[in-house]
Amino acid sequence: MRAMVYRGPYKVRVEDKPMPTIEHPNDAIVRVTMAAICGSDLHLFHGMMPDTRVGMTFGHEFIGVVERVGPSVQNLKAGDRVMVPFNVYCGSCYFCARGLYSNCHNVNPNATAVGGIYGYSHTCGGYDGGQAEFVRVPFADVGPSIIPDWMDDEDALLCTDALATGYFAAKLKLQGGSPIALNWAIDSVRKGGTVSVMGAYGPMFSAVKFGDAMNKGLTLRMNQCPVKRQWPRLFSHIQNGYLKPNDIVTHRIPLDHIADGYHIFSAKLDGCIKPIILPRAS
Repeated sequence: MRAMVYRGPYKVRVEDKPMPTIEHPNDAIVRVTMAAICGSDLHLFHGMMPDTRVGMTFGHEFIGVVERVGPSVQNLKAGDRVMVPFNVYCGSCYFCARGLYSNCHNVNPNATAVGGIYGYSHTCGGYDGGQAEFVRVPFADVGPSIIPDWMDDEDALLCTDALATGYFAAKLKLQGGSPIALNWAIDSVRKGGTVSVMGAYGPMFSAVKFGDAMNKGLTLRMNQCPVKRQWPRLFSHIQNGYLKPNDIVTHRIPLDHIADGYHIFSAKLDGCIKPIILPRAS
């Protein structure tokens, strides 16, 4: 299959890789119909995320069609059109039982630090992502959902991270971002206030003023978005016309040209806000 492959900082290309296989009875293989480059993928692209290994395929935002399923999968079948949250999670551990899917303890050897994320370095479990023609989806009965018939593909794609994470942030009134933004929040919030952090917080240089936060008596709240918990309300908002996620999409790029897509997005060229990758357009 054709897939985006990381070759070092600022170096990605499309290569032939072996087709993913069913490795566990709960796996599914999904033929990717659409993926996206996320702003947090640029941390990987720039070489700023620990343990990002040469040969890895990025992409934690993707949708597709189920190609085949393992013998234990009950809720999906070949041909189903599915959306896959960026969180890889088991659905049964202490954290998953409480809806904290981004904190799953069974999907990553580094689970004491971070849960599992598709295409986001071996720090996050080493799962290849969806910027490819096919992807292996573990725990297929708990992560993916069948896309509603009324939902547009691009809207479904953006629900897998960008929209869900933004909604998670907005409803909790969170402040986050770069070290500058976090330090600004710590400086600006009143004593005894709350600063919350979400999104991608991987690069090791992102030091913030924890001493100041302690001295001001601040409460710090933070987490990766548990994507699937956001879907019921997001689906309702989209169906009722309150949200149109694909309004932010500016570029639609064939998989074979993904290196150009990363360059355009990273350099903020051509008004690029959200690039979508089309495997079958290559």
